[in-house]
Amino acid sequence: MQKIDTTSLPAPDLVNNNWEFAEVWMDAMLFPPYILLLLGDKAGNCCIYDPTEGYKIIFTSSTYEEAQLWLLEDEYEPIEGRVFSDN
Repeated sequence: MQKIDTTSLPAPDLVNNNWEFAEVWMDAMLFPPYILLLLGDKAGNCCIYDPTEGYKIIFTSSTYEEAQLWLLEDEYEPIEGRVFSDN
């Protein structure tokens, strides 16, 4: 698997910095894999962003489970690991 250095990419102001965690999900059936970003806020709400669309919100839910099911239905797989906010 090829690794891509993403440290130089600017971080968008997602969820007005009210997010608690972030996960990366990918559709491994495509090449290169299609990536989506799931952010959960401190109130339990989740948003799924599409980085290729300027981080446009493509799905929102009031629970993590609902967002996870939406991704799994479209055959996305989570990339291992979760990033937590230090706020």
